[in-house]
Amino acid sequence: MAVELTSERIKMTALKHFAQFGYEGASMANIAEEVGIRKQSIYTHFKGKDELLLEVLDDVLEEELRFLDDYAETHKESRLEDFLYGFLLQYRDRYGNDDFTKFLLRMLFFQPAHLSKEAEEFGRKYVDHLEEMLILAASKGEEDGRIDSELGARPAAVAYTGVLDGLFFELLTGDASRVQEKLDFSWRIYWRGVSSKRSRT
Repeated sequence: MAVELTSERIKMTALKHFAQFGYEGASMANIAEEVGIRKQSIYTHFKGKDELLLEVLDDVLEEELRFLDDYAETHKESRLEDFLYGFLLQYRDRYGNDDFTKFLLRMLFFQPAHLSKEAEEFGRKYVDHLEEMLILAASKGEEDGRIDSELGARPAAVAYTGVLDGLFFELLTGDASRVQEKLDFSWRIYWRGVSSKRSRT
């Protein structure tokens, strides 16, 4: 039991360090110090930094897929535009407050080269789940007359991931004070492009 608890503490601390500093910048010595163990003791639980990162990857994927499912369930009765804009706001706020989300974005955009296969598989599973959620929401929006009938649900959903990618990259690399402005401009242009005339009134 004590071994399992220590392993979890190591993973949660590593998550924070990977999220803040990336794979290259995270130090096993600093992780061990924060957990309150010797650096060498980490290797009782994990073979090395790579295995630790991959364990954290699995935990983050599980948490982020759960978030997608919870968001979809909680907002299933929302108008499409409220569902989609609210989702952007959720990720804006989660990036500032949640190490799982920070880690997710780092791994989507800045992957350690020698673990690219595992990181790409992680990204594919997340993106597939995300697109499935968005297509279901857009299909309901199409039925409700919220999007242009000539466009259809799938193109509207896939185009939205471009807005989301832009937000993710801005959160990682941009000026925090301008994130909201860029989010709003991108959203307005996107929604004007996919929405039906009825939904703009």
